[in-house]
Amino acid sequence: MDICTVKCINEKKVKETLKTIPQLEDIGQMANIFKALSDPSRLKIVLTLLNQEHCVCDIAVICNQTDSAISHQLRILRTLKIVKNRRQGKIIYYSIDDDHVVSLINMSLDHVRH
Repeated sequence: MDICTVKCINEKKVKETLKTIPQLEDIGQMANIFKALSDPSRLKIVLTLLNQEHCVCDIAVICNQTDSAISHQLRILRTLKIVKNRRQGKIIYYSIDDDHVVSLINMSLDHVRH
């Protein structure tokens, strides 16, 4: 069985753990990041950008989706600061926002392959 057969609360451990849990707002933002990355289309976009930047057209070809579908997904990822963009003339290039995202993706991939 997956529950305790006797109700016993270790108050010291509970207090210590409560001190380490982030604020509710931070938990919500973390959940939004995981929610965004739980979509296979968005995750494939992030994996596409893991090693180099790409424009929407490149990402659409790699992910086998339309430019507009990719743009919609990128907007979500950009809002959550998972990806960032830069303009070069008429072309907008997307890349991973920072090393935290790269670490998160690499750790989850290592976990899956373990």
